[in-house]
Amino acid sequence: MNRAIRLFSFIVISLFVSTAAMAADVATLQPQQWQTIQEHVIEGDIPELRGMPTQAELLMPASIPEEADETILGYLSNTDSIAFLVFASLFGVIALFIIFILVNGISRLDNGFSGKMIKRWSGLSISVHWLGAIACILLMLTGLVLAGGRHYFEPSMNASSWTSLVGLSSGLHELMAFPFILGYVLMVLMWAPKQIPASYDLKWFAVLGGYLNTGKKHHPDAGFANAGEKLWFWVFAIFGGLMVISGLTMMFPETFAVTKNTANLMLAIHIASTIIISAFSVVHIFMATVMSEGGMSNMTSGYCDENWAKQHHNLWFKELK
Repeated sequence: MNRAIRLFSFIVISLFVSTAAMAADVATLQPQQWQTIQEHVIEGDIPELRGMPTQAELLMPASIPEEADETILGYLSNTDSIAFLVFASLFGVIALFIIFILVNGISRLDNGFSGKMIKRWSGLSISVHWLGAIACILLMLTGLVLAGGRHYFEPSMNASSWTSLVGLSSGLHELMAFPFILGYVLMVLMWAPKQIPASYDLKWFAVLGGYLNTGKKHHPDAGFANAGEKLWFWVFAIFGGLMVISGLTMMFPETFAVTKNTANLMLAIHIASTIIISAFSVVHIFMATVMSEGGMSNMTSGYCDENWAKQHHNLWFKELK
């Protein structure tokens, strides 16, 4: 556990250090100063009063503002592609999973339900999971509006409704950031020790976890967390961390002394991380609620059926015995 916590701490500290380094170059303007003016009266039909500084000087910024990074601007300016990828990461993956289930079917328990329940998650783990999960879902939905709503929602809405939707989404997006951050930190710290990769995880991927209903059924070895769950955990830990850091940087630019290039970079990182997290979240939700028979009870009651444990987490089940 200590090893996992040290690894996670190193990743987070490295990300913060790199963010601070990028934010260090800030243009600071010198304060405005009054200059002494020498007045000259110009005679004429309409008298004029003109003046020139006695010691003219041009006030310049203490440092020259950085030039805009054209690469990042080019990425961010491609709003059509960004909107498409954000929507595809959610609705596209949902459509693919529906097709997969219609063709393949769900993974049923070979021996049915035993009726014997095994404790798998504590009450604290369940609470932390739903704290982060609900916030994450709301962040994804409001992110759809902010990232792609102008292309997919606004054309079918009147100006007043669209303005209200954007305002509501923006406010809710910032509000949900804080429970998500709390859930994220707790989940990573609490669950990291059980997500360490093992040699048998490669065999799990080779047979797609035994979820294919074609040919001879084979359920690969898995401990408390199978290879797919471990992959999801580390994707969430890494890209969730990038979302947290980039989001906080954009929410509090003065606190982090953010330059325009840094802000643009944080936005690009936030969008890319969102696309990845959204796609994996859909897979995670489908696997827990639809694909794996008997899987949903794990995060509602904290218990799982004994036959479910034998079939999907056989090594963990043997440890319990």
